[in-house]
Amino acid sequence: MLPSHPILTCDEARDLEKRIFADDEAAEWAAMQQAGAAVATAALRDFEEIGGFPPDGRVLVLVGKGHNGGDALIAARHVLEKYPQATADVVFVFGERSLRPLAARAWRSGFETSRERWTRIEADLGRGQRSGPTYDLCFDGIFGFQFRPPVDQRVQALIEHVNTLPIRLRAAVDLPSAGLFRADFTYATGSVKAPIVDDAHAGRLRYLDLGFFPREVPGERRVLTPAVLAPFAALRPARSDKRDYGQLIVVGGSRSYPGAVLMSVLAALRSGAGLVTAFVPEPLVAAYAARAPEAMWVGCPETPDGGLALEALHLIRARIERATALAIGPGLGREPETLALVGEILKLAHLPAVLDADALQPDVVRATKVPLVLTPHAGEFKRIAGDATLEQFVAETGATVILKGPVTRIAHDATVYHSFYGGPVLARGGSGDLLAGITGCMLAQTPGDPLLAAARGVVWHGLAADALARAEGQVAVTTTQVLDFLPAALREAAPVR
Repeated sequence: MLPSHPILTCDEARDLEKRIFADDEAAEWAAMQQAGAAVATAALRDFEEIGGFPPDGRVLVLVGKGHNGGDALIAARHVLEKYPQATADVVFVFGERSLRPLAARAWRSGFETSRERWTRIEADLGRGQRSGPTYDLCFDGIFGFQFRPPVDQRVQALIEHVNTLPIRLRAAVDLPSAGLFRADFTYATGSVKAPIVDDAHAGRLRYLDLGFFPREVPGERRVLTPAVLAPFAALRPARSDKRDYGQLIVVGGSRSYPGAVLMSVLAALRSGAGLVTAFVPEPLVAAYAARAPEAMWVGCPETPDGGLALEALHLIRARIERATALAIGPGLGREPETLALVGEILKLAHLPAVLDADALQPDVVRATKVPLVLTPHAGEFKRIAGDATLEQFVAETGATVILKGPVTRIAHDATVYHSFYGGPVLARGGSGDLLAGITGCMLAQTPGDPLLAAARGVVWHGLAADALARAEGQVAVTTTQVLDFLPAALREAAPVR
């Protein structure tokens, strides 16, 4: 099984924590300390995407009765410890006396060390005023995964009011409270609870591993961890040869979409491919070779409209025996002759293949017998799968499917893996072309394991995008800058001890 942990129902998460802690208050307190610190670290890191937390920042902490409130208080305490000029406003939604023992202990541990920087405020938070208070960071710890509706009207009004306040980053602990709090990020502590995966109010998801799964635990819905990339952060063998790191053939490009295939080739090169050969329309070769001389560029006959002509098959046949994987589709276009070429390549090759963009056609996918990794977004998936669900389509075709989206899903056999990496920085043209190139490189290195290749491609691509956003922000960047952060992503996968 890939480095991953199961996504649990709320009942399963409750049972897991009962088994782990077994009414051991000391163990629960240690876990709360760990969770709060992890939430603070992750939130401050994510704050870097909007310029970093200000030295004199203001924090709002929404505290319920139980562990989520304690986690939020400890997270706020860590922020204040890191930024001595920062302050925190605390709302005890059900009153301070309602705090359960560990939440009360969390409050005392922060308040007693720097009480002049904490302010207890009333739950109305300035309602009725022309402008409410402004905050840099809000921790939502009102309700946890054991919450059961309905929510009290007073609490609902409070959450809805907080949603209107000017807050730069809204962080939910485990789950957005009552499904009402509108989070920018939700930090799943210890385990991922299933409701957040499809919760429109959860924002971006982060899984904070607290060591609750020391062994492999089964589950058909899973969340990927960076450890899937750990082998790439290690030293390569001293007697390496370029052929040890995969020989990838990329087929794509057209007069209408000239840039996509170049981005895929650059991504394959930057992610460590030993050899990359690209088959593109002849007029594109000179410019591409100047931009990426490390690849072998093969100019192919064109159709009248500038796509790859069927006559290119003899050029591909002459070189395909030495390859270990294919990546087909970036910038390809949908001309019938070009799509016929794709089908013929797949009949000829007997190699695993990544199919992307316009190569994702129903007849091509269903007629192909070689192992496939498909990389559709929602619209392309509808085109190839019709009304079938992701799980049904994978069962019918035997393909490994990377369904791109805010939470990218990788389906293989009966298991669906989820990647929480990436974010809005990837919401720009060309992001999928980079993913196809990285995944093609991974497949060329592990041609017998398309699932592993898909997982490595998705996680590496997403971690690099996160690193780019933290360094440069989400807006004033270009797609190919993601490639510059592939090294940083590897170091995150295997941090220095």
